[in-house]
Amino acid sequence: MTAGSAASAGAVDVLIIGAGVVGTAIARTLAQYELSCLVVEAGNDVGTGTTKANTAILHTGFDAVPGSLESRLVRRGAELLRDYAGQAGIPLERTGATLIAWSAQELAQLPAVEDKARANGYTAATPISAAELYAREPHLGPGALGALVIPDESIICPWTTPLAYATEAAREGVRLELRTRVLGVAEADGWHEVSTDKGARRCRWLVNAAGLESDRVDAMLGGDVFTIRPRRGELIVFDKLARPLVGSILLPVPTPQTKGVLVAPTVYGNVLLGPTAEDIDDRSDTATTAAGLSSLLDAGRRIMPELIAEEVTATYAGLRAATEHRDYQIRVDAARRYACVGGIRSTGLTASLGIAEYVVSSLAEAGLTLRERSTAGPPVMPYIGQSGIRPYQDAARIAADGAYGEIVCHCERVTRGEVRDALASTLPPADLDGLRRRTRAMNGRCQGFFCGAVVTSLLSGGEPAATATVTAGQRQGLPA
Repeated sequence: MTAGSAASAGAVDVLIIGAGVVGTAIARTLAQYELSCLVVEAGNDVGTGTTKANTAILHTGFDAVPGSLESRLVRRGAELLRDYAGQAGIPLERTGATLIAWSAQELAQLPAVEDKARANGYTAATPISAAELYAREPHLGPGALGALVIPDESIICPWTTPLAYATEAAREGVRLELRTRVLGVAEADGWHEVSTDKGARRCRWLVNAAGLESDRVDAMLGGDVFTIRPRRGELIVFDKLARPLVGSILLPVPTPQTKGVLVAPTVYGNVLLGPTAEDIDDRSDTATTAAGLSSLLDAGRRIMPELIAEEVTATYAGLRAATEHRDYQIRVDAARRYACVGGIRSTGLTASLGIAEYVVSSLAEAGLTLRERSTAGPPVMPYIGQSGIRPYQDAARIAADGAYGEIVCHCERVTRGEVRDALASTLPPADLDGLRRRTRAMNGRCQGFFCGAVVTSLLSGGEPAATATVTAGQRQGLPA
């Protein structure tokens, strides 16, 4: 069936459930072919589920299970995403990681971790002594016995990445329906009839990338291979003044259940401490807890005592789509024209383009006709990182458009021009949280206390008072 005939019948060739980083990656990959595609998402924006709340690390896959699908797709995804980030302007920093042994038992495990890295195709891991470790990370707490250096681990923007995928897909004709919850799936005359709270949608091929709901969607199609048991991870965000304390991503020796509590810089200039790992039943419970945050502070006090003395900017919790299996749950049913992409855990951001490539290739093997077409390629996204040039620092840009010199969020140095551009973008924000993810507005140390009224007014289309903004030149002298 051609894309045109599917569209004319009010149906599509491929319907993707879920607009997280995996669903949007699949959408932008399918957009390279002559297909009609639709993405339905229960949330009011792209990447509002598991995607938005993670440690934002671009992994090498050094500690994945050798031979697993996850290991393969993390390696491939990292390669693809590094290239894509460069084209799309996604903030990315190669900080490296340091896997620290705090006990004799952990020190004895490091050779096995290095062997595991080699088995996963990563050969750059290097052991260092305690003396070398403290020379690299002088602010570490006392007692570390040695470490394994993973030089290619990186940090990336978890917000811009799915937005870039979705923007590219939308510009190439993929439809995105937000606030649309799937209620059931039935088959009729060779079609999938997808029931939603906005009415029925029809498609020839169905892709389940529903994240925390992927097992429930799979059950709608008769699957019972896996069950999602949400794993809550709480994190603490420290102020930008803490950034000089951390030279690289500081990792503990992992356990079978979790990679443990880490200390990591972010592309926004902050420092993360976390996550916890708590299996819960409620798939919507992203509340932080006194016990969780207390345990993080205890861990942080051991890892880096000076960090605990720094100001906390924010706390948050994310849910990982953990299952009873240790590997991704990806399969394609040719007879039913259905792809299940479930059990995508914390490495999903890294693996996203690798997963998309694998799923689309598997769909083609199952019978989906793929005819390549000419596309515009990745969009150039607004840069919201800390290490590059932001609009308020760009004299030429300000000279051409004074709105880029008019700061409305002092903590994060977000300008009126950036907010305006976000509101006029291909996928504009629906609320303040969406605007935060596109610009960093209200994400700083005051958490919107000073800029909230201005930013809210801009979001609603109003014009804030002139006294509420400050030019880039006037900004000097205010807190970093």
